This record gives sequence, structure tokens and C-alpha cells, in this order.
Amino acid sequence: MTSREQRDSVSSDKPVVTQHPIRRLLVANRGEIARRIFRSAHDMGIETVAVFADGDADAPFVREAHQAVALRGRTPAESYLDVAKVLAAAQATGADAVHPGYGFLAENADFATAVIDAGMTWVGPSPHAIASMGDKLAAKALMVEAGVPTLPSVEVTDELDVLAAATTIGYPVLVKATAGGGGKGMRVVESADELIDAVAGAQREAASSFGNGIVFLEKYLPAPRHIEIQVMGDQHGSLVHLFERECSIQRRHQKIIEEAPSPVLDPLVRDAMGQAALAAAQAIGYSSAGTVEFLLDGEGSDADFWFLEVNTRIQVEHPVTEEITGVDLIREQLRVASGLPLGFAQSDLTISGHAIEARLYAEDPANNFLPVIGTLHVFEPPVSPVARIDTGVETGSVVGVDFDPMLAKVIVHAPTRTEAASRLALVLDTMAIAGVTTNRDFLVATLRHEAFLAGDTTTDFIDRVQPRTSVTVNDALLTQAATAAAMFGQEVNRSSAGVLGFLPRGYRNSSMPPETQTFTHGDHTVTVRYQAHRGGVFEAELLINDQPAATPAQVRVVDVQLDNGTITIEADGVRTPHRVTPTNNSLVVQSPAGTIELEQAARFPDYGLVAVSGGQTAPMPGKVLTVHVASGDQVNAGQPLVIMEAMKMEHTITAPTNSVVVEVRCVVGDQVDNGQVLVILDDEVSPAAVDS
Repeated sequence: MTSREQRDSVSSDKPVVTQHPIRRLLVANRGEIARRIFRSAHDMGIETVAVFADGDADAPFVREAHQAVALRGRTPAESYLDVAKVLAAAQATGADAVHPGYGFLAENADFATAVIDAGMTWVGPSPHAIASMGDKLAAKALMVEAGVPTLPSVEVTDELDVLAAATTIGYPVLVKATAGGGGKGMRVVESADELIDAVAGAQREAASSFGNGIVFLEKYLPAPRHIEIQVMGDQHGSLVHLFERECSIQRRHQKIIEEAPSPVLDPLVRDAMGQAALAAAQAIGYSSAGTVEFLLDGEGSDADFWFLEVNTRIQVEHPVTEEITGVDLIREQLRVASGLPLGFAQSDLTISGHAIEARLYAEDPANNFLPVIGTLHVFEPPVSPVARIDTGVETGSVVGVDFDPMLAKVIVHAPTRTEAASRLALVLDTMAIAGVTTNRDFLVATLRHEAFLAGDTTTDFIDRVQPRTSVTVNDALLTQAATAAAMFGQEVNRSSAGVLGFLPRGYRNSSMPPETQTFTHGDHTVTVRYQAHRGGVFEAELLINDQPAATPAQVRVVDVQLDNGTITIEADGVRTPHRVTPTNNSLVVQSPAGTIELEQAARFPDYGLVAVSGGQTAPMPGKVLTVHVASGDQVNAGQPLVIMEAMKMEHTITAPTNSVVVEVRCVVGDQVDNGQVLVILDDEVSPAAVDS
């Protein structure tokens, strides 16, 4: 088939489709989605090719491909977004097809055209379909013609009176990028005072993430549900939907928990949304996998829904649809791209059970969900309960600043929604993770929250319900973790002893004073004093902030595996397994009571660690985009000082109080480290002085 035939075949009344089996597939992506595509391709007997940036050279997806090509670049722009480099890699390895995954070039019509014009098979919808949906405003206009309900919106141009347009639409309004997704280039604006800065920030973020800074205003619904319909079409004119996913649990407009089916969708509304999604797909002659997204307001048969956008690619959350339908969406994409018809009809599809997916991120929920970096000293899913884990990382992987901080998608399918939520929470709770801060505890708290279990999952869930962001630290958790850490430490010391290693654990030939180990966690100092007795038993006493925390306990190490950090302790007749992982100067201790990080108290204070008084610091490594203040400026509480970019998102550093700027320690373009002082303030200033 020629490139023109492939581009135009989906819009022809009687398409003539030539079958062209895929022999070698290049995946123009990275991480978990690259591994996911490889898995289906390998099952189909298709060879695979990976491309990789400098920082991904040792990543699992690179090893799992049959061939891998270095793109010789560090950032997305230098690697996965460089069309010429990706095409050169495909040609050098003899790839006859390209799958873009999601993100990067997945919804780039020019890239799809370039792949086809190079004589390769594009695994995705036609360039025409991608282009027609790539501009969200043009897509909305097309949906109006197709009879799909839409929300009022207007493009932001130089000629537009933005303030007047927002007033006409009605506050709150959403500032939204016309290209891309993932919550980038989006701002919710509650009043006219915030609008201009929000538009400018969204334009910058959109230009950085997608190479397109065009944004538009749209009516914002404060508490709808986010419902999306999975569609799949072939080049022979067949088109089906595979029911819905609900993706309402979001932070920064980015989904973190998705499920299928929706817990509240009425069968009549489900059918109406499915038909609307098919109408939207038919309007653009759609083939391959795609998603039509809607906002749903209300419940039951009276609920209303509005078109949001069409994602012309495979979605991050596609596994939950696969779990409830039994359809391998990647396999179907590859079959459709090779010219085969869909392997099923609409009447063949049914919903079986319930599936929930949680996105595990390297981020700090307690710090406004800011991404974090670091090395995964341990990353191991539990053996039981069973879950599907799609991940791009492993023990030893480095989480850097250049790419999205998602570590894994954890998916559970069960007969009922309650069972799925409970099992998923247990899987997350018992995963061994150490080295970076994650949103694991937040996800577990959400899945176990009564509001989630009741299906009360509108998009304002996080702000409204406010699930706990970390494990609850109480005396029981502190003492249990500290005891495990102390016992593990003495086992490590015993194993490294150069003499008398044959003696039984705890053996003494004389009376010795207790040994002491001290740990800190936040404002808590935990002291463990333990004295060995014959038979491997220790008499333990614990103090929290120098106050007795527990009566002396009989402690015995039942089992220990130093190679993987597991230790089972029997305390007063109760056996409890733990996992202890050293990470730099701390120990991560995981137990049934929760996971906690303990710092081993130093014997002497570090006088080199002196904080800068009044210093406003970078929350993570990144690049300084704008500096709003200069030395001597008077600022109000909440006033922006510096805007920086990290992991393709903007972060604004603001003044905590009414202050005077003493010193600015950064300029536009600086690459700054986590914790680096950017601006020094003197807050010894009255509000009247600042306002004058």
C-alpha cells in the first residue's frame, strides 16, 4: 500500500486494504509502555527495536528489545522527540513498523506521515485523524457537527479580549493547551485577577511540553466525573467501543486512579456515551485504538455528559479495559495496522468483573505532589496477592529530572469493585520500595477510604476528601520499626565479625551492659536498648524522645536473610516479618504496620549543615524560567518570586510572608539543585510597609 493509500483508506467508502504483516517493530517510546508493547509483539512473533536516551541506557526496556539504538541525547527534545533520529534508527535496524506508545510523538501527525512516507507501517490512526483531533478547538467544532454535546470555549489569540471572553463563558474557567495532555498546560481560574498569569503560565508549559503554546478557555465544571470510552476501529470500516473507564481521581488534572466500569454509570447513559463516542470516531474515519473523553455531571439516568477530547493513541490506563473485556488492545492495534479486520464485533463484547489501576509515582503527596528523584534501592512487587504490574523500573533504576516520574501501573481485576480496591490496596501496601519518596501511602489511603468505596469519586475527590498523604506514625510503628532496625543491625555486625562466628546468636560468657541504637524520624527520637541472653533472646527497652515507650520485651530473631533485608522478629510471643533496606544515611523499614524511614542518629552533630535564614529554596532540581523580584523589593505573602520548570511542569516559589528581598541567587536559565537557595527574604517587615 502506498503512503497516500494508507492515509486515505479510512475515509474511503469502500477501502481497499492490503495486508502487510509486521516483522520488526520499532517502539518510539520508553519505560513501561515500551515494555508493554514489546510483550504483545513478542507473543505475536514480532521482533522489536528500542530507542533510548542517554539516561535510559541501562533501563529494562532496552534489554528486552531484540535490538536497541542510542539516540545520543539526554532530554526528550534531544531524543524521543527528535523525528529524524527515530526514523534513522528504524531504517538502520530494518524495522518495517513503528508504534509510538503514548506521549512524545504519539499524537504527532507529521511524524505519522513521515513513518508512512518512509515505507513503514504506522501503528495508529491515520495522520488525518490525528491532525483533526490534535487541535482541541478544531476537534470540538467537529464534534458539534457530529452532534456530540460540548462545553463552551474560545481560543486565546492576540486579538481576543481574554477578560471579556472569560466573563462570557463564566467563572471558573479552564485554561487548556490545544495540544498534548497529561494535565500539562492547564490552569483552573476562579477570578479575573488570576487569568492573565494563568494564561501565560499555561502557554509556557504547553510550548515546553508539546512544542505548541496555543491555549483556549473552556467552561470549568468543579466536580464532574471524568469518563472515557475506549474505541477500536479497523481499516475495513468496522468500529466498536469497549465500554468506559472512570478516571476521576486526579491531581494537577492528571489521573492517578482509573477503573472500569464506572461505579455510577446508568446502563442507558453508558449506551448513550458509547454511541456518542462512535459518532465522534466515525466523524474522523477512525481506525486503531483511541479514547473519547467526556465529563459527566450527575448520576443515574438523568446525568448529563459533554465531550472533552479524543486521544488518538493508546492510553496509559488501557489495562483496566483489557482486564474487564479480555481484549489485548496492543495486539489489536498491531493486527489492524497490518491490514487485518477486527477480531470481534460489538455484540461479542461484555463487561466481566471490575478492574482498578493505580499509578505509582516518585512524588511527595505531602509536598503538593511534587516529583522527586533518586535511586530505587529496592523495587519488588509482592508474590501475593496477585496483580498486574506494568513498570519501566526495577531495583537499581534511577529516577531523574528529564522524564515523567511514574514508576509503575498496578492493576487488579476482581469479581467486585470492593474486592478489587481491597486487593489493590494490599498489593501496594506490601510492595517493597526504598530509595525514593512515592505516593504509595496516599494511593492506599484513597483505595481504603469510605468515600472511594462508596463510589463518591468526582474530580474534586482529593481536595474534598483529603485522604492521608503518608502512613500514620504512632508509637507502635516507631517502636516496631526501630526494634527491627536494631536487630537487623546487630545481625549485620555479627555476620561481618572476623572471629568467633561459630558462636550462637546472643552468646556471652560474662555479664555485659545493654547495647544502644538511636534512630530519628521527623521530631521523634527512638532509642533501643537491648541486652543479649543465652538462647538468642534479647531483653529490649524502648524510649521515644527519652520517655519509656514500652515495657521491656523478650525479643528473638526467628529468621534473617541479609541478602534481601528480610528479618522476622518474635516479640513477646508475636512473630512479625520486616524488610530493612539501607539507603544512604537511613533505613527504610517495612512491616505490616506500615513503611517508615529511620535515620540512624549520628554520634556527633554536623556543624557544616547550617540553614540560610529566610532562604526560599528549589523544591526539586530544575531550570529557572522567570525571576519576578530583585534585591530590595518589598513583597506580599503569596507573591511569586521565581518560576522554575522541572519534569516538564512549572513550579512557582512564593513569598511565605510580607517580606523584603535581601538577595536573589539565581537568574533565568540557571539549572538548580533540590534545596538550592534561590531568594533570601527578611520577613521583619510590617504589612503596612509592604502595601505602602
